This record gives sequence, C-alpha cells and structure tokens, in this order.
Amino acid sequence: MLKPQVSEITSYMEKVGRNAKKAARVLATAPTATKNAALKKIAQLLLDGQYGLKIQNARDLETATANGFDNASLDRLELTDTRINAMAEGLIQVSTLVDPVGELTNMQYQPSGIQVGKMRVPLGVIGVIYESRPNVTSDAAGLSLKAGNATILRGGSEALYSNQAIASCVHKGLVAVGLPEYSVQVINTIDRAAVGELIRMTDYVDVIVPRGGKSLTDRISREATVPVIKHLDGICHVFIDDEADPNKAIDIAYNAKTNRYGTCCTMETLLIGANIAKRVLPQLAKLYDSQGVELRGCARTQTTIPNIKPAVSADWDTEYLAPILSIRIVDDLDQAISHIEQHGSRHTDAIVTTNLDKANRFIREIDSSSVMVNASTRFADGFEYGLGAEIGISTNKLHARGPVALEGLTSQKFVVFGDGHVRQ
Repeated sequence: MLKPQVSEITSYMEKVGRNAKKAARVLATAPTATKNAALKKIAQLLLDGQYGLKIQNARDLETATANGFDNASLDRLELTDTRINAMAEGLIQVSTLVDPVGELTNMQYQPSGIQVGKMRVPLGVIGVIYESRPNVTSDAAGLSLKAGNATILRGGSEALYSNQAIASCVHKGLVAVGLPEYSVQVINTIDRAAVGELIRMTDYVDVIVPRGGKSLTDRISREATVPVIKHLDGICHVFIDDEADPNKAIDIAYNAKTNRYGTCCTMETLLIGANIAKRVLPQLAKLYDSQGVELRGCARTQTTIPNIKPAVSADWDTEYLAPILSIRIVDDLDQAISHIEQHGSRHTDAIVTTNLDKANRFIREIDSSSVMVNASTRFADGFEYGLGAEIGISTNKLHARGPVALEGLTSQKFVVFGDGHVRQ
C-alpha cells in the first residue's frame, strides 16, 4: 500500500470525520432494538466469515513474522476460531445489556414549579487508537454502537488486513438493519500522520481512547487536543497487612500476579507487613518459583527469602507485564499507603486484612480508580464488575474512571419540564 502525502491524509481524515459526525446524529436516536439487531447480525457475520477472517489474519501474521515480531506479539495478533467466537459472544453480551441512552434520572420539582433532571446521552464520535489485538475492532465497535456513538478506529499497521476484514462484517451488519455504514470506520492507511490528524479533529471527534503500550498512550496524551480517556501504567499493589488471614493473603497475592502477566490489573509490587512476612513470604516464594516468577526484593525481603535479586529504585516504578515481581516489607499501613502514593499509577490497589478500620482507611486514602479489600487486583475488569465488556481502563478523575463500559461512553445533559413557567 502506497503512503499518501500529508495533504492527502488531511483530506482523507476530514472525510472520515464528516461521515462519522453524520452517522453519530443517526445513532443518537436509534432505537435500542435496532442497535441490538445490528450487534447480533455482526456477531453472526463474524462466525459465518471465520475462514475469510483467518485468511486476512494470516497475511498480517506473515508480515509480522518477517519483521521479527516475537512470539508474544504474534500471539496477540493471531485470530483463532476461539478468539473469533469470543468476539461474536462479546457482541451478543453487549446486546443484552441495558441501553443507557435516554435514561432520565433525579427528576425533582423546584420551588419555581419546574421539574429538573438529567438525561443520559451519547458522547458523539469516539476515536480509538490501538495496537496488535484485532479483537479490539469488534469490541470497541460494539460498545460504541450500543451507547449510540459513531466510532473511528485506527489499529496498528501490523493488523491492517485483519482489522479491515472485521470492519467489513461490521459494515454489512449495520447496513442490514438500516444504520449508516459510516457508524464504524477503520482508518485504511498505515501512515502515522493519520493519528496526528485524528487526535486534533475537535470539529468532528468528541473523545479519544488509546489502547496500547505506555509510549502510545503518552504520545496521545501529550499531543491530543481532543479529550482523552486513558491510563498510562498499571503499577498495581497488594498490601498484606499484619492482621491478614495468611491463607487468603497467599491465595490473593499468588492470583494477582500469576493469573495473567500481561494485563494492566496484574500486581507488580507486593507490600507486606513486617510481622507477617516470615510466615507468608517463604510459602509465596515457593509458589512463584513454581511458575517461574522472578522475585526482586528490598533488603528486608532478601533476609526472609535468600538468593532473590535485589530490587533497585526503578523496580518500584515499573509495570513489568511479565513474570517479575518486586517485594517490599513495610512497617505498617502508613508506610504501605506512602509507598503506593509515591510509586502507584492510580490504577488498582488492594489490601488483605481482617481489621475493618484498616480496610476503611485504605479505601479512603488510596487514590486509585479501583481499591480492593481481600480480593485480587485481577478483578479490575468491566466484565467482572458487572459492566459487560469495556473499551479500556481510565485513571482520569473527570468523566469516566475505572473500567469504561457503556455508561462511560455516555454523558448527561440537564432536562427541564415546565408548563408555561417564566422566571420571576
């Protein structure tokens, strides 16, 4: 594919933006039944088109292999039957969720006689910028559609053919139920200038959601003039308090690290009270060793678990996304909170304790988008929270925070009902 000139990119992105804006006006008032029908139709088209999807995915895999992608990257890129089935199932699940659009809440009469409340409305046009995983094309399109938003999707160049094949199924499903084909658009160029245009299209795009590594998210956050829903790091902590149930503490700390290594809600640093460390750490070390997890500890940890690698200052600020765990023994809850405040990423942090007062202090004082008591950080997920699928995790404090699902893809406006009322 030839790389267009910047002027051509600008013209192309303008057209994409105009089409998205037009589609957004239609979707904002589309009946729930129509949106659900589209989701179900797209799901069926994905299942019926598995063979064709895998052929296009094979083209991407071949190019990625030739370009030296490692096994983990190739795995993220691959579309298997299981993953295509999961994409379809995800769309079906979204179709069963309650439609938030049009919901009226907090309707109250004021002294003047008017009735004031709020209505939930779509954001408008959502731009999603992501890497590697082709399933994001389906997930983001489905969630945005159910929330009444048009979507502009810019996937990584390594998944170009896969994303376009999935988009073809999406377009056919939209047209089949009478919704605009441009409700979901996948950018058809690998030129990075398209990203620069997308994140500055304030006349057409209402919000940007980056899905990828820290470098991508950091770039988008710095350069975008369109509002961004994002998180940079998932430096998540589990603090095992001195008053924790040892068995529960071991189960939680083991699961939080080893359930999956490459997710943003995986524990990267284990904090443990000094009075319980000798009872719990040796057992945990054996469990981690059985899974090949490399441990890096503070000086006090090294005396409890001999022969582990010393932790350096950078370890406390690193999102490993790998079988590596940093461990620090702390004196008390105050020191644990101080460590999290200094080194955390405001994503997800957990305490294991039987002391209710300490648990309450932890959830009040830890300023993260998810704070947990006696539970693994791996639960920080839209599905596990009962929200259905999610478009990403937000550590923003404005608008959406935590897993961003249907409600996070909407906003609210005030509505006022009167009966000829005039202000005195």
